[in-house]
Amino acid sequence: AEIDQLEASIAKLTEDISELTKAVAELDAAMSEATTLRLDEKAKNEQTIKDAGEAQTAVAQALTVLKEFYAKAGEATAFIQQQPAAPEIFDAPYKGMQSENGGIIGMLEVIESDFARLEADTTAGEATAQKEYDNFMTDSKV
Repeated sequence: AEIDQLEASIAKLTEDISELTKAVAELDAAMSEATTLRLDEKAKNEQTIKDAGEAQTAVAQALTVLKEFYAKAGEATAFIQQQPAAPEIFDAPYKGMQSENGGIIGMLEVIESDFARLEADTTAGEATAQKEYDNFMTDSKV
């Protein structure tokens, strides 16, 4: 009777080992897949952060150029001509359409803030994703 009981115990333990081995293999596959996904996500986030930073720099440069242009254009009258009487249209300095709905400068400032927000959100998302990945890997260690 004791031999039968030990043989049954051995069979049960062999089955348990088989199930646990299968579970470990599945966990290893899940960890490998999570690592691959995390690396892809990290690369994409880093590229987005880089692009957003470059875009902010470009928009800031465009704003500087436009502000300088409008400052200079505001001081001069446009198209000074060698005519006895200049048409009325050229009497006032050119100021552009700056006040109309915020104008191009207002639009560029909004775009610049959008890129700054994108960079901040992506940076925060990257930190969160990295923390979740680290927790998953820690919990999944055998």
